[in-house]
Amino acid sequence: MSLQMVSTVSNSSLLQPGFSLLNFDGHVFFFGQKGWPKRSCPTGVFLLDIKQNELKMKPVFFSKDSCYLPPLRYPALCTLRSDARADQDQYIIHGGKTPNNDLSDKIYFMSLVSKTSKKMTFQCIEKDLGGDVPEARYGHTINVVHSRGKSMSVLFGGRSYAPLAQRTTETWNSVVDCLPSVFLIDFEFGCCTSYILPELQDGLSFHVSIARDDTIYILGGHSLQNNTRSPNLYKLKIDLPLGSPAVTCTILPGGISVSSAIVTQISDTEFVLVGGYHSDNQKRLACNTIVLEDSKIEIVESAGPEWTPDIKHCRMWFGCDMGKGSILLGIPGASKQIIPDANYFYILRCKGAEEDKEEELITQTCSQTSSEDPGDSTPFEDSEEFCFSAEANSFDADDADTYNEDDEEDESETGYWITCCASCNIDINTWVPFYSTELNKPAMILCSSGAGHWVHAQCMDLSETMLLRLSEANVKYFCNKHIDLNKGLQTPQKVVCLKKPPMKPLRKKKTMKLPTSTKKSFLRRLFE
Repeated sequence: MSLQMVSTVSNSSLLQPGFSLLNFDGHVFFFGQKGWPKRSCPTGVFLLDIKQNELKMKPVFFSKDSCYLPPLRYPALCTLRSDARADQDQYIIHGGKTPNNDLSDKIYFMSLVSKTSKKMTFQCIEKDLGGDVPEARYGHTINVVHSRGKSMSVLFGGRSYAPLAQRTTETWNSVVDCLPSVFLIDFEFGCCTSYILPELQDGLSFHVSIARDDTIYILGGHSLQNNTRSPNLYKLKIDLPLGSPAVTCTILPGGISVSSAIVTQISDTEFVLVGGYHSDNQKRLACNTIVLEDSKIEIVESAGPEWTPDIKHCRMWFGCDMGKGSILLGIPGASKQIIPDANYFYILRCKGAEEDKEEELITQTCSQTSSEDPGDSTPFEDSEEFCFSAEANSFDADDADTYNEDDEEDESETGYWITCCASCNIDINTWVPFYSTELNKPAMILCSSGAGHWVHAQCMDLSETMLLRLSEANVKYFCNKHIDLNKGLQTPQKVVCLKKPPMKPLRKKKTMKLPTSTKKSFLRRLFE
């Protein structure tokens, strides 16, 4: 084994734990950034280009008939080939976390529809399922098995949020193990069936699964309920006759108590297991070789690389399979770095140079590595590792299309994610919608003090009714800092009412009375 540091990683702040990689035609694509996509790459999918130890990211596009795909962290994914003669793979993506920390229960199919030297176009389709649909989760695995000329997907493990009835304000984001059910998914008919097996008693997450033909081996994993890492090795066998499928589970000896481990394939029947954790405060630096032959599995310890002091002494690490016996490992950068989210990356090659050649990987591997954010979990177990599934050492795309985050408007300083006041607590990585009108960005309002500046409505303690009223009315608003300086402008001046003198009552007109003799004389003349 050889360990090599990636000396230069451009835009490394996007390469945070929790993302995945997709392999199409020997090209590796990044998916699942921590925040919402920016305008330079609205799809949130990038081509990873590694040349001379320098990693570059180039945005890709979606076709017009594609559905919306949010950036999902910790999803389960695997490749699916429609038939043996097809040379174009698809990726199945299920579950995961959105940037708002919501869990997804959707299933997507992603495929590469066009490729040029300057533009890559994907098609993403959402699949509808019926029957026993798996609940929203993350940290689980999905594999494809083949039996009697038919294929099905098998989903197992993961974590989800606690039921609403059990959640309080203090424990709103607490997670629990999903039930240890095995789900068989038939994408041809769009149906899903769950199986409860007596051998699977505890829920598992961030385990390793290796599928070969009609068999899946499940190794390691972490149980929240017992706070243990399972030492068992489970063998799931799926038989697909003309009638109902048959699912059986066998517990085999020789398992490894580990979580968040990484598996890479070095030959048709040989795999290497690297990394993970023995316990909450102990990384696993040992390596193992896994051999699958004739429906049997053998796990033996193998010699590991010469780990660097940085890797040995770091509190956490993450990484995943790059394909062809290579693994990308990451460790947190120093807190004194200019970019606080930057990480250091290494490439671990488990095969010799003479063995590194093109070969079709018949066996599928799927390892779920990591769990929670470092801020809301234990620093060792839930390391938010990400999955790689392709070799990334030769790309021919044009460098002119390289994504450069510096070319984009920095929303952390001039956009929605500014620090609007001294008590502002709006953060792009932890923000969740507060008002019903918010979707993926916080509501803001303009303070009319001086040249004007924007503030977050939530930081100003504005109710939703008041926010709607201010947005509809043509009035000036002043933030909490400038409200005292502009009371005269914000509050209408008191209007002094003019006092009007009371009107004088009208006088009655006096009528003059005529004598009776005069009246009679007037009437006589009138009728003569």
